[in-house]
Amino acid sequence: MELTILMPCLNEAETLGACIGKALAFLRRAGVAGEVLVADNGSTDGSRSIAEAMGARVVPVEARGYGAALRGGIAAARGRYIVMGDADDSYDFGRLDAFLAELRNGADLVMGNRFKGGIAVRAMPFLHRRFGNPLLSFIGRLLFGVPVHDFHCGLRGFNADAIRALDLRTPGMEFASELVVRSALEGLKIVEVPTTLCKDGRSRPPHLRTWRDGWRHLKFLLTYSPRWLFLYPGVTFLALGGLMVALLFPGPLLVGHIVFENKTFIVGCLCLIVGVQSITFSLLGRRYASRQGFLPRHRRYGDLLEQLTLERLALAALVFFVLGCSGLGWCFLQWSETLFGPFDSPIATRLMVFSVTLLAAATQTFLTAFLGAVMDVGKEIGDR
Repeated sequence: MELTILMPCLNEAETLGACIGKALAFLRRAGVAGEVLVADNGSTDGSRSIAEAMGARVVPVEARGYGAALRGGIAAARGRYIVMGDADDSYDFGRLDAFLAELRNGADLVMGNRFKGGIAVRAMPFLHRRFGNPLLSFIGRLLFGVPVHDFHCGLRGFNADAIRALDLRTPGMEFASELVVRSALEGLKIVEVPTTLCKDGRSRPPHLRTWRDGWRHLKFLLTYSPRWLFLYPGVTFLALGGLMVALLFPGPLLVGHIVFENKTFIVGCLCLIVGVQSITFSLLGRRYASRQGFLPRHRRYGDLLEQLTLERLALAALVFFVLGCSGLGWCFLQWSETLFGPFDSPIATRLMVFSVTLLAAATQTFLTAFLGAVMDVGKEIGDR
């Protein structure tokens, strides 16, 4: 069997029959050996009976959620290729020629692009069309380099074996993002084809919730990109803080009529603390994601990430601790020379603030090292 046309379904009795009819008509017209598969997610409106009566195969999926239904359908599909789409009659299952042609041409994932194919009046809410979809698609391209301009099109086709190998896990609407992101991270061939979007034929509101599901998509994109969530902000804060500390440590800095002194120096030290914490979180998060299978092993720095043991991070924390204590010790000696009386030394003040910053960084790094050890517990047990 070459093609499975997969439809997730939860109480779609109003439109499911039309979708199945178009899909079966496409298979006959194109002469494709295929099937229509309905992944039923607990419908109570007779959707399952409608699908079976029209000749579709129904797979019940007990776990609730859009992603759960699709994962169940993908696991049960018999076709070499799968084209998935919502059963609300907003996508035309009778016009899948471009998807199948690209799959036959070697594409692993074929995304529909509604903005190129055409969006009917009132088929997509204004907020989704002008803000939500373009913004999330831009973030997806920026974070993962995905050549896709309609990140959340519900009509998409893929090579069944290639996608099963990704071991996709999300149960909700963010499954749409996971499918694209994981495909990109694994280096699969992704292409886009124009498709149309019509106003869905249901009389009830859609399952999609704008703000809730939009946030879930954005949260997923950031979670799967430790570089952008932790590393790049951390490096930025570290560089900015280091520059401020280096320029102001000798004394106040005059730029035109503006004087930068101790208050700005303190801000620089705060940036250093945030930078150290963000970078250590990035390293541990990336390693953990690779070990758990959420992200592929880093091609360049996989070995380096594996060497971030508790002992090595604790050693770095010890270096920070010694430097911080040394700075505080020098300040204490300078204060003792005044017999612990009034002590007004700008350089000592800045050194004291910087030393406390080093102690804070030491504490953060040490605690992060033990957090990494906790995250490694499952791996250690598995290695036995």
